[in-house]
Amino acid sequence: MPKKIEARRSAIHGNGVFATQAIAKGERVVRYKGKLRTHDEVDGEYGEQPETGHTFLFTLNDKYVIDANIDGNAARWINHSCDPNCEAVFEESDTGKKRKDRIYIEAMRDIAAGEELTYNYGIVLSEPHTAANKKLWACRCGSPKCTGTMLQPKKSRKKA
Repeated sequence: MPKKIEARRSAIHGNGVFATQAIAKGERVVRYKGKLRTHDEVDGEYGEQPETGHTFLFTLNDKYVIDANIDGNAARWINHSCDPNCEAVFEESDTGKKRKDRIYIEAMRDIAAGEELTYNYGIVLSEPHTAANKKLWACRCGSPKCTGTMLQPKKSRKKA
């Protein structure tokens, strides 16, 4: 994968990732990397810390989380947007080993050189979406489609 991105300061929030060359729709841009940890390990490490609305944790599957705080790459700096130009794509290992599953960031449309890469974080909380939680997880993407929060609607459970 030729490197077509760089991390630098972002108008959206803190650091961001920008295209240094044109990226075509459907192109795999970068793999989301970091230390592979179990959900219990992550809960033990970060569970008691107050939420900050800022995370480098990416749920890989029901067994593992990618912790980009440790050995993370530029993908950790890709900001959220309500109108993203990229998406996170899960690739299941053909060996069936969950630790070999991967997350890649792929372009949803053509992206011009100089444009910031974004994807929808898809954050779903188990607790209610209170005003405080919405403020904590506020979105700063600036899109006309901005919902004002990175939180996604809870999945409704249909009764059979």
